[in-house]
Amino acid sequence: MRATMHEPLDRAIYFHYFGDMEKSNAITALAALAQDTRLDIFRLLVQAGHEGLPAGQIGEQLGLPSATLSFHLSQLKQAGLVTFRREGRSLIYAAQYTAMNDLLAYLTENCCRGETAACGAGVCDPSAPETTKEGARNEAPARARGR
Repeated sequence: MRATMHEPLDRAIYFHYFGDMEKSNAITALAALAQDTRLDIFRLLVQAGHEGLPAGQIGEQLGLPSATLSFHLSQLKQAGLVTFRREGRSLIYAAQYTAMNDLLAYLTENCCRGETAACGAGVCDPSAPETTKEGARNEAPARARGR
């Protein structure tokens, strides 16, 4: 009988623990993006799509020295917001869309009383063209372009 009395308490602690982990991941991602240079890098990588960009090209486009760029890319990587792959001598960085969409979902999960469609909150799929309000098809989603 005693074990059943503790069962609801154990479940509550277990659920709360996983809820904090989700919150912890959101805080880590938001902290990484809460810096001008890292936000600029991440937005550039979102615009680049799944193919990503070589580190050197990111540095050139944003006017960043390689040591500074490396530091910021490392911070974004540790937060799970970017991935990289090696192609020859180049490191190609890409936005981690799953992490970005998970963060957006976490931030908007209770939007409009749980009816996210009413809020216009959605996810980004860089491979799918988007239809604008005017009816034209766009290459990149509006959210990825910073709208």
